[in-house]
Amino acid sequence: MTQDSSALREEGNSHFKAGDVQQALSCYTKALKISDCQSESAVLYRNRAACYLKVEDYTKAESDATKALDVDPGDIKARFRRAQALQKLGRLDQAFMDAQKCAQLEPKNKAFQDLLRQLGAHIQQKAAQLSSTDARVQQMFELLLDSSAPISDRQKAAQNLVFLSREDAGAEQIFRNDGVKLLQKLLESQQEELILSALRTLVGLCTGHQSRTMAIVNEVGMDRLCGVMGSAASTVSLSACHLLQVMFEALTEGMKKEIRGKDEAILPEPSRELRSMLRHLIDMLPASSVSGAGRDSAINLLVKQVPRKSFKNPDNSLTLWVIDQGLKKILEVAGTVPEVEGGPPLTDNTPMSCSVLLNKLYDDLKSDNERENFSKLCEEYVQHHFGSLDMGRKLRAIQAVSVLLQGPSDVGNRTLELSGIMDAVISLCASENITHQQVAVEALIHAAGKAKRASFITANGVALLKDLYKKSENDRIRVRALVGLCKLGSAGGTDFSMKQFAEGSTLKLAKQCRKWLCNEALPPTSRRWAIEGLAYLTLDADVKEDLVEDKKALQAMFELAKSEDKTVLFAVGSTLVNCTNSYDVEKPDPQMVELAKYAKQHVPEEHPKDAQSFVEKRVVKLLEAGVVSALVCMVKQESPALTEACRECIARVILALVERHEDRGLVVAQGGGKALLPLVSESTDRGKIKAAQALAKITITSNPEIAFPGERVYEVVRPLVSLLALDCTMLQNFEALMALTNLAGISERLRQKIIKEKAVPKIEGYMFEEHEMVRAAATECMCNLALSAEVQKCYLATDSDRLKLLVLYSGEDDERLRKAASGTLAVLTGEMPELCTRIPDTTSHWLEIFQALLLSESQDLRHRGVVIIMNLMQADKSLAEKLIESEALEILSVLAKGDDSNQDSVRKAAQRCLDLAIEYGLIRNNEGGTNGNSM
Repeated sequence: MTQDSSALREEGNSHFKAGDVQQALSCYTKALKISDCQSESAVLYRNRAACYLKVEDYTKAESDATKALDVDPGDIKARFRRAQALQKLGRLDQAFMDAQKCAQLEPKNKAFQDLLRQLGAHIQQKAAQLSSTDARVQQMFELLLDSSAPISDRQKAAQNLVFLSREDAGAEQIFRNDGVKLLQKLLESQQEELILSALRTLVGLCTGHQSRTMAIVNEVGMDRLCGVMGSAASTVSLSACHLLQVMFEALTEGMKKEIRGKDEAILPEPSRELRSMLRHLIDMLPASSVSGAGRDSAINLLVKQVPRKSFKNPDNSLTLWVIDQGLKKILEVAGTVPEVEGGPPLTDNTPMSCSVLLNKLYDDLKSDNERENFSKLCEEYVQHHFGSLDMGRKLRAIQAVSVLLQGPSDVGNRTLELSGIMDAVISLCASENITHQQVAVEALIHAAGKAKRASFITANGVALLKDLYKKSENDRIRVRALVGLCKLGSAGGTDFSMKQFAEGSTLKLAKQCRKWLCNEALPPTSRRWAIEGLAYLTLDADVKEDLVEDKKALQAMFELAKSEDKTVLFAVGSTLVNCTNSYDVEKPDPQMVELAKYAKQHVPEEHPKDAQSFVEKRVVKLLEAGVVSALVCMVKQESPALTEACRECIARVILALVERHEDRGLVVAQGGGKALLPLVSESTDRGKIKAAQALAKITITSNPEIAFPGERVYEVVRPLVSLLALDCTMLQNFEALMALTNLAGISERLRQKIIKEKAVPKIEGYMFEEHEMVRAAATECMCNLALSAEVQKCYLATDSDRLKLLVLYSGEDDERLRKAASGTLAVLTGEMPELCTRIPDTTSHWLEIFQALLLSESQDLRHRGVVIIMNLMQADKSLAEKLIESEALEILSVLAKGDDSNQDSVRKAAQRCLDLAIEYGLIRNNEGGTNGNSM
């Protein structure tokens, strides 16, 4: 067993020396699993710590070095590696102690002395900073506690406290000097500026710090924090919501981290605080004292914190707990009709936020029993209110059904099928009471979206909706009736042959929607319903064409997308997806179409105006109307209404906007590139791919450092690498490779980022792809990555055909592939002379391949060929002999005599080859010039 682990250790050492850190890690880890010798394990832990330092996983490096020291406290290498890891983790005092011990054991070791000096300087700097910060904190406190001080001075002091809290030293000083008590006093003040400053300072104290967060939650109390969030002042409410979000993140992230050392004893399990915080949020929902904005913030926090972030995590206990404790309270809010007394205050966004929360909770359930329990609780709530004789309660039941239909639609359908509900909806549509009508019509509209109900409503509700649309004197009712008709009229989708209404009816409906959309006298909710109508009607290409021609309607829609009404986001997104044809369309197999026609089955038909030429013109008109700025604003919205499906719509539209090269600059200039970055991490799986593909298109044709300035350019790498997957299309693979090629040519830091994202093996895989463009793109990408020493070392490994592949590709017919492969060889042979001697072993045709490069009509290929020859001759005299004995000498002589100024680089490299041959004594200098007479 020990021999096996020793062999694996030696193999790991070889990989580490060759620069293959991941393979070394794998070997050491396997060896640790089978090692039964303590001393052997200690060495393996020490070696693995070195690997973790290389890949910048400092927590694991510190852990492994500690395990090695537990066995052998005198292991100086392990102690030095732990000091390095502790330094990177910011634990300077502990790092200094380790470095000091290393220096005592080996006083003449320069690396130990250098690290000790660095740590000493950092510790002194931190101490000076703490001393300076402490004085500033005390000064701010004195000003804020002085009630006689001018309010402007106190506000300025509060602002300075916010800035101090964003620094580690400042946050620590504020916390240690009883700053939390002072901040509580500011929260109790009646001055909005001071309250905002207190909340923002608390954000600084809590960000990324679990222990401080737990102490603040317990000291300030959730009652007070929820009370501030329930404030009628929207800015205060949003700031409090942001603080609670930061607190949740600090506590949940803290639970994931491995706590070591002295911190372990003082940090209790934060799950109790998390449950307490969630309970307070649930209790806020039906409370009449809470403002509408505060209620929306509470729902938003529940949406973000309760459901699992990944279904790979099997634990959905938090969701089950929230359903048990709070589902009825959520439904109380969902069923609230603002015009009916007795309900809590709402905003226009609240019903949609409730739909999103209910849907997230339902989607997070794992079993049929859990889903059945959820459905029964919803049915009980609806039946309880609908069974009452009080009309207000009946309306609450129908409103709750509407919200459920927009969220977990399966549950909504079940409640809709409860005895008497549908009949009541139909009858209330004819009520003379506007509120009753509005609630019923909205329920009818949401029910019409379900295929099971659409036929029933088409048969029973169309006449009623038409009657309401034509005869109602209230625009609120008319616009909703219109949307119901739009929804039913679009049931055929994009199928040109499936029309629900008579020819021209959908155009008339769309015209009325645009008219209401542009009518600023109407309330925003009614104008939002007009966009809902267009979201359905724009499945018809004629409606799309009319809409993009109406610049006023487009701009009105974009302004609503930027407004505080978040419920409009999905409707705007859907409308734009339809206008740009960025939805997925499966092209039917022509043979299957013929078979379907023969069997007299329905065959979907594409509208003539959905042809690519029409789509491109529509995209241009949308860009001219300012669609990019609207999309950028939509992405920035902090609301449950910005669902993953909504983000997918935005990603699809931006991808359609950057389809043409000439439009990409405009999209980037207006912030479209920046807007894509959050979409690659927060969207549906399909939406993430669409956003990543749009990033690839921009990166291919734009300067990435301008399109994504500063640190943003590094955020682009991961989504591009995600496109190098089997479930992505060949086009997406190709565009990702092209974009990565562009990035890899910019800087070593970007190359390291690409390597760190484990892209190199994937790129190598695509170098074997049958499709010649993909194969060439992968080889071009590798050519740029080969500038990195880490990639160069991969080619030193003798157990792979990497080098052979490049030599063979240099002789292919595809010029683009030849350029990429020979370019990579030129880089590798120049940087690693030891690689040159292995080239003759790759293939017996190596000389012919390089000679063909020298004889190529392409100047680029000639230049690459002559540089490779030069590198081979510089690396090894025996290689130079083989080359000079071949026809290469004659070709080089001709190239060296070239007088074309455009070929100076080729001529100079060829001359250098001949000079080397003279130096080696392989040819002689003839009358001051070069002569091909071989010795």
